[in-house]
Parts: sequence; structure tokens; C-alpha cells
Amino acid sequence: MTHDYPSAPVQAGHSEPVPRRVRAVLGGRTVFDTTNARYVWEWPFYPQYYIPLADIDTSLLVDEDREQHLRHGLARRHGLPGKPGAAHVFSDGLVKFDWDALDSWFEEDEEIFVHPRNPYTRVDALRSTRTVRVELDGVVLAESSSPVMVFETGLPTRYYLNRTEVDFAHLVPSSTETACPYKGRTTGYWSVRTGSGVHPDLAWCYDFPTRQLLPIAGMVAFYNEKVDIFVDGVELERPATHFS
Repeated sequence: MTHDYPSAPVQAGHSEPVPRRVRAVLGGRTVFDTTNARYVWEWPFYPQYYIPLADIDTSLLVDEDREQHLRHGLARRHGLPGKPGAAHVFSDGLVKFDWDALDSWFEEDEEIFVHPRNPYTRVDALRSTRTVRVELDGVVLAESSSPVMVFETGLPTRYYLNRTEVDFAHLVPSSTETACPYKGRTTGYWSVRTGSGVHPDLAWCYDFPTRQLLPIAGMVAFYNEKVDIFVDGVELERPATHFS
């Protein structure tokens, strides 16, 4: 399937040094603090952090006496307090931690979410005067001639619309929360009700996005993959990707 946005520029297996200080915390204790991490792309879209064993509080690691052959090489599986299998220590002295096993991750002094930010990914939020209309089952959910378009490497364009241009009569609040390494944590999610029923979690917003994405603050976006979007009257093809 073809798409109209840039694809990921690196291949799985690529590795580069991380120029940023990287830290992670569990239960109020710093598990590691390093300026010598490496980016390792286990798949093309974004990297993982691999941490030097020398920069880890090894008193927190519990050797589970299990070796595994992984893409990066031979590793021994280790746990953290209350987190079995949370880390893999490779024979070259690098360690990969499961992201969700740690309470918080930081680049320098800013918390990051979900996964490391890809150094090859660009994310731009640009105001536009193109007219964007969002429909589902023939019902108009939103229409705007002042959207903010978010262009992110490897993802379809996202269209953020002013709340005053969204028909909330068709939106049902949801308790869903997601996070993005570039935008932060969502503060609102909505399902959409049409004549065919309720379609779960099709729209979201970031009231307090990261400073780089401040133009989208308080605006609402819909999953291109799940609704019909028209730009200047031309209907877009629904992409297969599903990320906010």
C-alpha cells in the first residue's frame, strides 16, 4: 500500500550513541543514570535505549539464571524489585530494560513517555487555512478552516481542530488515556455515536502538550484510520497505521 508521508529512514539493527543524559526511576530509586546510552533500532520506527551495565545500580538487578538469544545477541534475563524479567544483560555489557517495568524515564530533566524519541523523526505542528471535514457514516463530526496539521515522520498527517468546530453531540467521553514521546499524555478521549452504534476511542486531545507541540493544546484530532477525512473537499484514503 502506498502512502503520502515520509517513511522511517533507518533499518532494524541500526545503532547510534545517545548524546543525551538518560535516567530511569523505580519506587523512588534511580535504576540508572548515564550519558553513554546507545540507540538500538529493533524495528525501523523508533529505537530502544541500551544502557551500559557500569551506569546501573546493580544492587537492584536479580539474575534469573536464564539465557536468551535475542536480536542484539546473547543475554541473561534479570528482574527488578517486583518486576520479573524486566531487563536483559547482554554479553557486550549493555542492558535493555522493559519500558513499562520502570516508573519514569527522563532525557536530561524532562520526562519522556512510551519509548525513546527517534533522533531521525521530525514532528511539526503547523497552522493551516485548508478546510478539513471529518465524517463517519455520513455524519459530519467536525469542520474547520483553521486546523493545526501535525506532520510526523512515518505517520499520516494528523488534523487538530478547534473544539468550537467539533460537534460534541456525537462524541461520548471515554476514560482512555494514551501517551506519546513527542506530544505527552492525552487529557481527553471520545468515542463517536452514529446511527450504526458507538465507535470506541476515535478522538483525543492534549490540553498540556510538550512545548514543541503547543499549537495543538486543547484541540481535537480524529483517527484518520477510523473516520472519513476531507481536505479542501477531497476525501483522503484511510491509512493502515494506528497511532495518536
